[in-house]
Amino acid sequence: MVNKEAGVDTAQLQFQIEMHKRMLSIFHAGDYYYLLFNIYRGEIEYTSGEVTNVLGYTPEEMTIHLFMENIHPEDKPYFLCFENKAVAFIKLLPKDKIKNYKIQYDLKLKAKNNKYIRLLIQYLPLDYDQNNFYRSFHIHTDITHIKPEGTPRFSIIGLDGEPSYYNIQDAEVFTKSYDLFTRREREILKLIVEGKNSKTIAEDLYISLHTVNSHRKNILNKAGVKTPLDLVKRVISEAWM
Repeated sequence: MVNKEAGVDTAQLQFQIEMHKRMLSIFHAGDYYYLLFNIYRGEIEYTSGEVTNVLGYTPEEMTIHLFMENIHPEDKPYFLCFENKAVAFIKLLPKDKIKNYKIQYDLKLKAKNNKYIRLLIQYLPLDYDQNNFYRSFHIHTDITHIKPEGTPRFSIIGLDGEPSYYNIQDAEVFTKSYDLFTRREREILKLIVEGKNSKTIAEDLYISLHTVNSHRKNILNKAGVKTPLDLVKRVISEAWM
């Protein structure tokens, strides 16, 4: 249970977490867990039980100190740079726009068995006011099987029609990215990444199987790949979602 702090009602915060779990555009391309980070206190406030499947640690063992210590030495500079960029971007946003952006990057983290896995980290500010940020909601997904090697990538994904900023390189300038896919194609792309077949996608989106297959063909052509597996690898490596 989340503790009440900084004027935040516990029940309301739990409700917000459940809403974010449903609404956050996350990848189901591997095992994942979610956590609540208390920015105000600088600590992980809650970790879901799935962390044991991903990292081998119990929720109680998962602290910010453990997380920081287990980041691969090569990826620590990227982690610090990405977090600085995320803070700089969020500070530029009007308060009512903050909820419409998702921070996303990947890095290698050492599991309890001392093996490194690559995590796709996605998070949203969860609890904030005009002056401060108090909590953020995170989804961490194991994408080692998709991206075993390569440089960490950082993107800021716009939700509800807001512009996105893919594979950000410059620490000072945020340039809006051209969106390769239409909104419907993005909906289908997310479901493809989750491993769903065309029939299931058609049922989930209440559209015809023919329409799904047409979109799938367009998505593969736009991505410059031939198979769904290659598509998923490209999506992850280019930080497109």
